[in-house]
Amino acid sequence: MSNPRLTRRTLLGSTLALAVPLPKQGPGEGLGGGPAGGPGGSGGEVPSLWREFTRTPFTHPQIPYIGRAGARRHPRRPLVLDVRRYGAVADGTTDSAPAINRAIAAAGRAGGGTVLIPPGTFRIDDVIRVGHSGVVLRGAGSGRTKLYATRNLTELIGVYGSRYGGDKSSWSWAGGLIWLAPTARWDSLVAAIRAKAWPFEGWTGNKRDEWRQLTTIEPARQGAWTVRVADASQLRPGELVLLRLADHAGHTLLEHMAGGGPGPEAYYWDDKTKLLSYVPYEWPVRIAHVHGHKVTLERPLPLDIRPEWNPQFTTHVEELTGAGVEGLTLEAVETPQQPHLLDKGYNGVVLQCAYDCWVDDVTVRHVDNGFGLVAASACTLRGTTVAGRGSHHPYFCREGSHDNLVEDFTIEERTVPAPANTQLHGINVEGLSSYNVWSRGDMRMGTFDSHRGLPFANVRTDITVNNDGRHGGDANAGPLFGARFTHWNIRVTNGRAGLMKIDQLAPYSATVGLDTVTEFDQIDVPDFTGDLHARLELYGTTGVVRPRNLYEAQREL
Repeated sequence: MSNPRLTRRTLLGSTLALAVPLPKQGPGEGLGGGPAGGPGGSGGEVPSLWREFTRTPFTHPQIPYIGRAGARRHPRRPLVLDVRRYGAVADGTTDSAPAINRAIAAAGRAGGGTVLIPPGTFRIDDVIRVGHSGVVLRGAGSGRTKLYATRNLTELIGVYGSRYGGDKSSWSWAGGLIWLAPTARWDSLVAAIRAKAWPFEGWTGNKRDEWRQLTTIEPARQGAWTVRVADASQLRPGELVLLRLADHAGHTLLEHMAGGGPGPEAYYWDDKTKLLSYVPYEWPVRIAHVHGHKVTLERPLPLDIRPEWNPQFTTHVEELTGAGVEGLTLEAVETPQQPHLLDKGYNGVVLQCAYDCWVDDVTVRHVDNGFGLVAASACTLRGTTVAGRGSHHPYFCREGSHDNLVEDFTIEERTVPAPANTQLHGINVEGLSSYNVWSRGDMRMGTFDSHRGLPFANVRTDITVNNDGRHGGDANAGPLFGARFTHWNIRVTNGRAGLMKIDQLAPYSATVGLDTVTEFDQIDVPDFTGDLHARLELYGTTGVVRPRNLYEAQREL
């Protein structure tokens, strides 16, 4: 990649062979072992939570292990195609979308390659589609290459209603004017939208029926790297499979995602119809090794595996992998932001059914929704910026997206006042999405938008935020938080508590190194009764917490 920050911290930085448990460390050993040590600089205070975590990194009750979040580096194909050879013109008026898409398709037919967009402004009147693995769309830098988008997704594809009913536009949370998704999956989604058969958007097709069982899995504990299966004959090292967990009639899987115990057990799940539609939980993961009936994974298990959840490894739709977008600005024609949930689809960059893909050094401007992860896993967004007239979701992470990294990101202040009846969220996570990381962010507006749908085990770390957004989410989508949410070294510039200080809201959570904040506007109450088993440390401070960045510290373990 062209970004100079990709030196020590590569897109994942390690191979499958490193998928082994860490050695146990005592309170005085390893990173952060003393008040003057630890990642992120000398001096400062090491919270007891960090010392605990280093001893039990894969099973800590409040802090998730997110050290393997993000994409790994893929070798580049030698093929390089310049979009000008296919008819693209950097004059700002010629529609270059057909030429760019022809170049991308040619790279896909060749088995992968880099599609170069030189400096200049290229008008696009259609969606730019990356649908083949190994294809990278590369500009000359976000300050030098601009794609100027003149049309929205409603015009290009059609009205997209919600599968949950009502008059909402699903372009309010789906789709991008640069859309990375396997070609077959994209074609099926577009066909369903045009037929008004509003689809599920994830790994198992529009009706969630495009899968078959590979093998059942024996019971195992969260944090295990190796599981035992009934039949390993269809499993191969390097293959991507889905871990599929269906819920028990008593909703014990959802209770487990919330940390278990009296609070989740007393919660009434039966009427949360939107949440229940998200189950089964589907977690994509590559197989590292197969030895007899033992299978080692490239990441530790996100949850326990229990017989009552019918645990299986299954197939899925073909994934997009090793693909990326780099070094460009996508600017939409400036139009007023639409009323809440009626977005027309001037959306930025979306990764869907993508695994080990990335976006690097990309700015989106004047968009309804900025960067999206939709049933995307193990992907990295690095050096991204949302700018312009203001957006509904600057970042959204939904439909069972897991193990993603959003790093070095910026949400700029809006350039025009917000129109009436519009909504601003921020860095969104919802829909059973888990083990995602937002790291080193500059949020000049927005909030930490946990959007219901029981997301769990997500981390926000080393972020400065002017906390002026609002979270969303239907009541029938269930709780705002599952277990193991962590906010670590969060600098709140306007003193607003909402969605920042979560020790009285999120079960089995950790809030560490947060400025003193005060509740005002949209005051939430906990979803679960009783002791939340949440932790709060170094409250009222940010600069002293060591390690400063939880993700980087876990990577260095």
